Amino acid sequence: MIRLSLIALLLSGTAAFASPQQAQPAPVGMASAVTAPTAAALPSKLQLRPEINLARDLVTFGDLIPGLAGEAAATAAFRAPALGETGTIQVARIVEAARSAGIVRDASEIQSQGFAQVVVTRAARRVTAMDLEAAVKAGLQERFGVDARIFALAIDGGAPSVAVEPELNGDVAVVDLSFDARSRRLQARLAVPGSTAMRLKPLRISGQLVETMEVVVPKRLIARGETLGKDDVTVERRPRDGQGSEIIGDARAAIDKVARRALLAGVPLRGSDVQREEIVGKGDLVTIVYEAPGLLITLRGRANEAGAMGDVVSVTNPQSKRVLQGKVTGAGRVSVQPSTAGRVASAQ
Repeated sequence: MIRLSLIALLLSGTAAFASPQQAQPAPVGMASAVTAPTAAALPSKLQLRPEINLARDLVTFGDLIPGLAGEAAATAAFRAPALGETGTIQVARIVEAARSAGIVRDASEIQSQGFAQVVVTRAARRVTAMDLEAAVKAGLQERFGVDARIFALAIDGGAPSVAVEPELNGDVAVVDLSFDARSRRLQARLAVPGSTAMRLKPLRISGQLVETMEVVVPKRLIARGETLGKDDVTVERRPRDGQGSEIIGDARAAIDKVARRALLAGVPLRGSDVQREEIVGKGDLVTIVYEAPGLLITLRGRANEAGAMGDVVSVTNPQSKRVLQGKVTGAGRVSVQPSTAGRVASAQ
């Protein structure tokens, strides 16, 4: 149990919480002269920790000084920062607090290894925008029968930053909810069960449901000319407004395609962003193949246009100057249909 002296609390006054990165936690109490730990029970040289991570709202001398034990370690020294925040305590204040509490007799008994302040971070669980959206959608389904799976929640002013006690792992729950089906506007009060922080400061949001659509987005930066694999893209739901008609919504339409330009991670893909990989280039020498039962004719030709697998391209026999239409069936290979057999024979 963290020990606080009544006399010391009266002397120290009201303790304030630390502000992130700047304000220092205020002392909350000192050990009384009657019960202060004796110096003989403590290590001869005490070393401060440069950084502390806490899951509670009080910083003890045991947190600040490793090696302390018993009553000395349990004595509260300062208030911790707010949930999820970071503050600092000047070494001089820690030394003075330790002297007042009877932890040390002289400032030279504490060593800081050259740093001037101790950084204190209060652990917390962060409630994300996805957590809030999931709670609101569940509340809409339960209370209004609204299936909001194809909608996204646009929170007025953006999702708030919410931190709760780190030991709480329950889902965010809707306490109060109002919804206008015509405008899709809503207001909600939410909480995490068991959270003292959210009980003292309730979370209220307002916003609107917006219709979404599936879009394919790269997971990473894709260089121009790079072929997209199945692990390079993912499908997400994004607001439909402003997406345009060229947006790719099926991952199969992007996989094995070649990027026509550099593609940024998270930016929805458009049809003009990718193309099939060209395995026949314009001006390339190719093998023209005609195959029918009992017959196989091959001759050399030059492609008049580029093509990917399955594309129909025109090819020319450089000697006869005849032009044929064929389908790209492999790298440097163009196959013609039986209906063009006569043209193939005459093109030789």
